[in-house]
Amino acid sequence: MRPVIRNLIGLAGFLLLWEGVSQSGMVTRTSLPPPSEVSVRLVELLGQASFLRDVIATVLAWLIALLIAIAIAVPAGLLLGSLPWLRSSTRALIEFIRPIPPVALIPLIIITIGSGPEAKITLAVLAAVWPILFNIIYALDDIDPLLLDTARSLGHRRTRVLATVALPHVAPFAFTGIRLSAAIALIVTVSTEYLAGSEIGVGAFIIDVYTTVNGMDEVLAGTIVIGIIGYLVNEGLERTGRRLFHWSDTTRVEALT
Repeated sequence: MRPVIRNLIGLAGFLLLWEGVSQSGMVTRTSLPPPSEVSVRLVELLGQASFLRDVIATVLAWLIALLIAIAIAVPAGLLLGSLPWLRSSTRALIEFIRPIPPVALIPLIIITIGSGPEAKITLAVLAAVWPILFNIIYALDDIDPLLLDTARSLGHRRTRVLATVALPHVAPFAFTGIRLSAAIALIVTVSTEYLAGSEIGVGAFIIDVYTTVNGMDEVLAGTIVIGIIGYLVNEGLERTGRRLFHWSDTTRVEALT
């Protein structure tokens, strides 16, 4: 329980500092409402069906994007990691696409597929693919050649070597990539919702209430909801990874990331 207590103490300290700054008059309460007011507004929002629909829309878009990214990145990573000639031939294309910020493609996406759920899902997929892809490639490069040679010397075919040696080694790295991609996909989903003018979603809710008078408490409440969702997703995936791959050294990598 010690890490939990430390986290709660840190959170309580932050909230007290926030409350003190808001109450002291250093900033206006309209620009930075105190957490006592924001928490009340958050409870009220959670009782509104329209806000819950926004939350559900964001979570569904995020989940669909993450699943699509996994479906693309896992086989692509296995292919590129297993076939050096294929990796070298696609390296220029990958390195050209990877640095492009997904939000920079919003105008192109709106023109081609519109500003509906497809837009945020597409951009979230584009952003979430890379951590999984490169973690798998790195894991395949990190396999001890002696293990591969031993498996081949026993007469195992390439597919059996991949299933019995490569995949168990790759799985923890792939899961770490999924955990990182989950956070990235959530960020891009919410960002696209308010930058692309989506009709539904927490991002659309935030940009809508931001334009209203004294709407900063609702903006912060919506932001807190996204933070809570992100924290729960990351915590759940991290705990799952530790249980599934407790034998792997990647648990130390997860602690650093």
